[in-house]
Amino acid sequence: MSASQLNAVLGTESPKSRLIAFLLCSFVGLIGVHRFYLGRIGSGITMIFTFGGLGIWLLIDWIIILCGDFKDNDGKIVSNWNI
Repeated sequence: MSASQLNAVLGTESPKSRLIAFLLCSFVGLIGVHRFYLGRIGSGITMIFTFGGLGIWLLIDWIIILCGDFKDNDGKIVSNWNI
C-alpha cells in the first residue's frame, strides 16, 4: 500500500489538490495564494506583507509541496496530484 493510499484510508489526506497548490506556489507564491487555497489564511496574509519571506519562505513551501509533506489548515497532508 502506498503512502497516498494509506493517508486516504486513515483520513489524513487533504481533499485539496497538490498539483494546484504547486502551480499556485510556482506562479503567485510570493503573495501566498497557495496558502489561501489550502485554508492557511493567517500565513497567507503574512506572505503578502513579506513577499514570501523575500522568496525564502516561498522556496521552502515549494520544496515541501514537491516532497509531499505540506499540510492544509486541518493538518491533513496534501498528497493527491489529481485536480
